Amino acid sequence: MFHLQVADGVSTLLLEHAPVNAMSDAWVKEFHSLLDRLDERNDWSVLHIRSTLKVFAAGADLKEMRERFFAADGLDRQISAVRGYQRLFSRIEALPGVTLAEINGAALGGGFELALACDLRIAALEAKMGLPELRLGLLPGAGGTQRMTRLVGRPAALRLILGAEQVDGAEALRQGLVQWSVPAAELAMKAADIARRYAALPAHAAKAAKACITAATAPGINGFEEEVQQTRFLLTSDKTRELVGAFLTGTNR
Repeated sequence: MFHLQVADGVSTLLLEHAPVNAMSDAWVKEFHSLLDRLDERNDWSVLHIRSTLKVFAAGADLKEMRERFFAADGLDRQISAVRGYQRLFSRIEALPGVTLAEINGAALGGGFELALACDLRIAALEAKMGLPELRLGLLPGAGGTQRMTRLVGRPAALRLILGAEQVDGAEALRQGLVQWSVPAAELAMKAADIARRYAALPAHAAKAAKACITAATAPGINGFEEEVQQTRFLLTSDKTRELVGAFLTGTNR
């Protein structure tokens, strides 16, 4: 289902569950196992999620969905599955490193919710993205309603979710759903360049900045105080003192 490789500070997680990277209970479990492995390593600061298939991820496994739907205990199993996806995507969102989703093709339903859980998204101009669950009388319950609204605001989220609308890379960029959009032929090279560029920055500072950015929209957390505390942490770290000291003495210019 997956392949993980780490090099030069970038952990690349390849989605390779043919034919469409369908998501299932087994998929969620294996994804957690990969994150467990990453938790044990300190040689990466960027998680780059990409697909080896023509699609990024097309959402829930239809066979498993069908089995749950018609089972006597189907409702409980379906709710449990939704909570399972929420936990996984929240874990990805909370990772201390920078996360990048490279959307090469269709990213629909749960597949797009996975991308929305990442810090950064780059999409091919030709890619199709959206949360079409309303067509089935459902809703994007793996965090899609929450993360899309935070990203693009209530009016755009209402348009896209209530209309079950799919957009290409160019429109996704205009709406603020992705930060970059390039032709498919340029996507892999551009995404790899972005991953390397972010990995070249001090990982401990990125972690601190990410915590402050998260605090900006977290109820009950004083983001300004978070900035002070994270600054205190950075100023007491050997790496920051080395970098700032070199800058102030002109030895790194």
